[in-house]
Amino acid sequence: MANKQLTLVLNQVLERVEPPKEDIDFITEYLKDFINGVKKEIKKQRIVVEVFVGGSFAKKTMIKKDKYDVDVFLRFDKKYGNKISELAKKLIKEKYEVIHGSRDYFRIKVNPHFSIELIPVIKVSKPELSENITDLSYSHVRYINKKMKNKKLLDEIKIAKAFCYANNCYGAESYIGGFSGYALELLVYHYGSFIKFLKGILKGGEGENKHKGIWTKEYEKKYDDLNKKIVIDIEKNYKNKAEILIDLNSAKLQSPIVLIDPTFQQRNVSAALSEETLDKFKKSAKKFLKTPSIKAFETEKIDYEKEKGNAKKNKKEFILIEIETDKQEGDVAGSKLLKFYKHISEEIEKFFNLKNKGFEYNDRKTARVFFSANQKKEILFEGPLVKDEKSVGFFKKWHKNTFEKKGRVFAREKVNVSLGEFIKKWVEKNSKKVKEMYIEKLEIKDVL
Repeated sequence: MANKQLTLVLNQVLERVEPPKEDIDFITEYLKDFINGVKKEIKKQRIVVEVFVGGSFAKKTMIKKDKYDVDVFLRFDKKYGNKISELAKKLIKEKYEVIHGSRDYFRIKVNPHFSIELIPVIKVSKPELSENITDLSYSHVRYINKKMKNKKLLDEIKIAKAFCYANNCYGAESYIGGFSGYALELLVYHYGSFIKFLKGILKGGEGENKHKGIWTKEYEKKYDDLNKKIVIDIEKNYKNKAEILIDLNSAKLQSPIVLIDPTFQQRNVSAALSEETLDKFKKSAKKFLKTPSIKAFETEKIDYEKEKGNAKKNKKEFILIEIETDKQEGDVAGSKLLKFYKHISEEIEKFFNLKNKGFEYNDRKTARVFFSANQKKEILFEGPLVKDEKSVGFFKKWHKNTFEKKGRVFAREKVNVSLGEFIKKWVEKNSKKVKEMYIEKLEIKDVL
């Protein structure tokens, strides 16, 4: 019965996430005309560059969305160096938006539901010659198309993407810290299906016996850390984890899953994945495997009224805030907003017991955050050493209820401020810091 229910749910999901034929037909036709236009400009300007379609559209793993973004890459000859963004701009006849990054690329908004992202890259003969991650995109498309010709497997990938998207685990952007589309394609291919992928991640990594050799304490610790992780090397480029540890720099081994790029063995495809996002994924995976439901594939927005009601029921304070940045929409804005949210959460926790909180970025320049908390009975402040008389004098000037312990001065203070008042005062007092964190506006939308 359980297997029947699971099959039924997955079939329903596939029906929902499969892009309609009319959407695919429209995108295909528009791309054909767009690429022909670009090729005419290339010929006219005598530039040595190839055009290819990338991303999930090219790999046939695209899922149905309200808005489709299709990647079109311009593979420039390496002789053009850092001029490729400027050259790419000259090839566009449509209205475009410049997206700033390590290399500028361009978004052409066709209609409210479909955009093309024109991305300049350098044509490289070997992955190690790449200057930017986007230079590897051509290899990624070729690899996926070569390995994943089975429609059933492509469907399993679509289901995995839909699951991660609904549970806020999809996207390598720093404010998400999740699985990239390429990572999910490789993981489902490695495990064989969506369900095996869920179970494989929940099972964790397969440890191996210590590699024989001369070990320093530092190296041994790093090996032990890696041995606890999920390490996947699809093409068996390495004999063991010790070789991975030697060949990849430490920064690429920090993520909880180390997924060796089959097209470039010195790259970890899952390097952007955070522990926090993986924990969230595992929680959602456990829940789904226990009780398969279509709801696991439906994106849930934060219900602020419900959160406010829960706070009231549990006699907690509640506040809903909207924060705005002046940074570029997308990864940059999302990262700045998330960083500020984490910082103010830490400040609140100094004076309040945080019971619940949430962050919701709207993919533009604003995010909404909420906090549910109650006041701490008292706060303990650690002061200077007793022998530092001058500093002790200043400390006692600011704190009345002081006492000495183990040669140091401490102070106890009661919290006599509401959550809303605390945030208002904190923002006023730290206006310079708020500005330095690129927050242009902070508005309290609701308070209890």
